[in-house]
Amino acid sequence: MSLPVPPALRRKRRRELSTAVGFLSPWLIGFAVFFAYPLISTVYFSFTHYDGFNAPTFVGFKNYTYILTKNADFWQAARNTVWLVVVMVALRTVFGLGIGQLIVKIRSGAGFFRTAFYLPYLAPPVAATIGFAFLFNPGTGPVNHFLGELGLPQPGWFTSPTWSKPSLVLLTLWGIGDLMVIFMASLLDVPTEQYEAASLDGANSFQRWRYVTLPNITPIIMFAVVTGVIQTMQFYTQAIVAGQVASGVVGNSGQPFQPGYPSGSTWTLPQLVYNIGFQNFDYGSACVISIILFVVAMAFTALLMRRRAGLVGED
Repeated sequence: MSLPVPPALRRKRRRELSTAVGFLSPWLIGFAVFFAYPLISTVYFSFTHYDGFNAPTFVGFKNYTYILTKNADFWQAARNTVWLVVVMVALRTVFGLGIGQLIVKIRSGAGFFRTAFYLPYLAPPVAATIGFAFLFNPGTGPVNHFLGELGLPQPGWFTSPTWSKPSLVLLTLWGIGDLMVIFMASLLDVPTEQYEAASLDGANSFQRWRYVTLPNITPIIMFAVVTGVIQTMQFYTQAIVAGQVASGVVGNSGQPFQPGYPSGSTWTLPQLVYNIGFQNFDYGSACVISIILFVVAMAFTALLMRRRAGLVGED
């Protein structure tokens, strides 16, 4: 039999709870307004037919059936998105770590190279994509002209279904400065005593990197991979701008433009959400794709967190 709680103690606990809720209220309000409510609304609208003008009507799983079995663009966009996630995240992580390692090892001029590699990250995505599309223009761009002078093949880049996704990967690698700075900070934070102990034990350069550097930067690698997966699954601006520039169609020009140019090779799921929801006014189906993106991103992140040792080596 539990003893009754004295009234004074109950009042003290209520005051402490009120104080805690008061301090947490900014986060609680933000979570409710910007995460919980949009998520619940998206789930609700995915079971309805809603065009943004008339009241939503419940249709059950018809939207899910339409997206998964009758919309051919969904599977093409899903394949493109998975390709970008696998290739882009892997190369961004490797290149960011590699460039950060090189700059850390440079004895002189490290500040210049650090600035030179970081500046492209500050370029607005639209401006950077337009610049890349003109540089890699297969007819007039300087890149293909230079390749031709060297007698090398001249790809179609953003106008070729084969090269459009690799071109987008090159664009993201150009703006690798954010990961480079993060990896540089983690590399400089590795205790020098551990390197000295490894050297005294006869470890060579690779062994010092494998058994000293890598275990220390494992959390940063995991951070880069997880955030990279989430960002790439939301890949939208660069793909649609590159398609518009490469096809010769400029936004708001009145000319028809089919996203995914060329031949659907740059379709991504976020583009499909915009196309179905805001161009075709089928918000229910668009919400279905958003939920699929959310579930896959959460599942992929949970898998990466559980398989951390397998991805980046044992601690």
